[in-house]
Amino acid sequence: MPERPTIRLLPGRDRRVKAGHPWAFSNEVAMTTAAKALTSGSVVRLEGDDGMKHGAWHFNPHSLIAARRLSPDPEAACDAAWFEARLAEALALRGRLFDAQHYRLVHAEADGLPGLVVDRYGDAVALQANTAGMEAATPMIVDALRALIRPRGIVARNDSAVRGLEGLAEETRLLEGDAAGAVVEENGLRFPVDLLGGQKTGWFFDQREHRARVARLARGATVLDAFCHTGGFGIGCAVAGAAQVTLLDRSEHALATAMQAAALNGVVATVTAQRGEAMETLERMVGEGRRFGVVITDPPAFAKARRDQPAALRAYGKLARLAATLTERGGILFIASCSHHVAPGEFADAVAWGVHRARREARILHMGGAGPDHPLHPMLPESAYLKGMLLHLS
Repeated sequence: MPERPTIRLLPGRDRRVKAGHPWAFSNEVAMTTAAKALTSGSVVRLEGDDGMKHGAWHFNPHSLIAARRLSPDPEAACDAAWFEARLAEALALRGRLFDAQHYRLVHAEADGLPGLVVDRYGDAVALQANTAGMEAATPMIVDALRALIRPRGIVARNDSAVRGLEGLAEETRLLEGDAAGAVVEENGLRFPVDLLGGQKTGWFFDQREHRARVARLARGATVLDAFCHTGGFGIGCAVAGAAQVTLLDRSEHALATAMQAAALNGVVATVTAQRGEAMETLERMVGEGRRFGVVITDPPAFAKARRDQPAALRAYGKLARLAATLTERGGILFIASCSHHVAPGEFADAVAWGVHRARREARILHMGGAGPDHPLHPMLPESAYLKGMLLHLS
């Protein structure tokens, strides 16, 4: 193996790395001519200017996050066997967490594979390589997945905008086998998943526990599932005994997939799909005097960047006002945010403001985030992007 390049931190800029942070930013690294010439995604040794060794890292001289830690061992092989061992560790943890083989298998830094996301749907897998290092390592990752779980199909869902920050193009393609007809099993239900044409990696595993919690409160109720995607919340409520479920989304493809899920789970008779822009439709429903026993709002991120935060908080407040108005007295409201740039406290304040504007009294029954297959790195608490609030309104 050729000599591994060494990248050094600037004097006085090693405090975070010494504390265990898995990233080194470009303004913390000595960007020498040799460093700038390295291929994006190279494996390097990272050292402090005092000679302290910080391990093996993926390096991209063209990214704001210049280095991402792979191992505390600067001589770690970071080869096919190394990736297989890391994936095996992640697989063993999920095996302890879940009976069914449907989960997020790899959640980036928390699983020691920075920039990599892998979702498993039984015998089909979707992966997303969000860094140059993981893009370069994809053939080894595919080999490791083949050895560990022998999937019939592996899809690259490399369509995340964050890839642009690493100098990578967006793409979706079949890497191996056949992923058509993938199905996810969750909470005893089955949902068809479009790994090539759906959103993100096909399914939002992060809301698993929230979906189960809401379904338990839906028996006999009328339910509105806004921003429903492929119906995970609404179909779960229907199976749990909801009297009637309205699925609302702007995507015709998502709604068609949701109705396939309704058929697959035997609840077509109680489920209706309505296509429309959610916020506009909610406003119209308020004007019509509509009311529901359970209202679910799980929108896409309102804040794509830090500068979007003020507008996002106003939007969450408006959404909470509309949703609370549509909720019957004694009804249940679930509202979520997946905006990384909106903190939990800020989101809770926006929801409280919206509920107050609707002139409703609320009890918070639950506040939570993503499920345990989305673990957090202890030094990256800001990566806890998902926020969910379950309220009882009187």
